[in-house]
Amino acid sequence: MQFTENCNSIFSQSIEKYHIKDHVDTPIENPFEKEDIQHLLYLKNWIDTVQWHLEDIIRDPNIDPVEALKIKRRIDASNQERTDVVEYIDSWFFEKYKDVQVIPGASINTESPAWAIDRLSILALKIYHMNEEVERKGASEEHKAACTTKLNILLEQRVDLSTAIEELVNDIAAGKKFMKVYKQMKMYNDPSLNPVLYKEGK
Repeated sequence: MQFTENCNSIFSQSIEKYHIKDHVDTPIENPFEKEDIQHLLYLKNWIDTVQWHLEDIIRDPNIDPVEALKIKRRIDASNQERTDVVEYIDSWFFEKYKDVQVIPGASINTESPAWAIDRLSILALKIYHMNEEVERKGASEEHKAACTTKLNILLEQRVDLSTAIEELVNDIAAGKKFMKVYKQMKMYNDPSLNPVLYKEGK
C-alpha cells in the first residue's frame, strides 16, 4: 500500500502540525514542493483540519449570531477550496495515466481516486480526535471504552479504504478501469447560477 501509506503519513503530519497551535487561523506551512503530489495531499488535509475545527466552533450554542454567519461563510469558502484541491489531485492521476491503453471491457469507477482520498483524509481526522477522546483526562471509563470501540472500527475502516484505493489505482494503471475528471460545477457560489445572488443583481 505504498501510495496510501504515503497519504496516511502526510495526513498525520498535517494534523499533528495543526494541533501544535490548535487554532483555525494558523497559517499553513506546507513542507512539500508545489510540483509534488505530496504538496496537494498536505494542502487537502490542512483544509479539512481547519474546517473540522470551524465546524466545532459554529456548533457552540452560545455563539454570537454575527460570528456564526462569518464562520458559515468561511466554511462555504473552505468547501469550495476543498473541491478545487480534489480536482487538482484527480487531474494529477489523469495526467499520470493518460497514456495507459484501456483494455476491452474496462469500466469507470463510481468514485474517482481523489474523492476516495478525500474520504481517507477525513478518516484521519476522525481517528485523531477519537483517540483524543480515548485518552481524555477526566472522561469516564464508560466513555473511554465506547470511544475505544469506535476507534478500532475507524482504524479497520482506514485499512479497508486504503486497500480499495490501492486496487483502484492499480486497475487504472493496468487499463482495467478508466477515469474522467469532472468539474463539480457547484452552483451556490456562482452569482449567475444561484437565484438568490442573481436576483440581488436586478
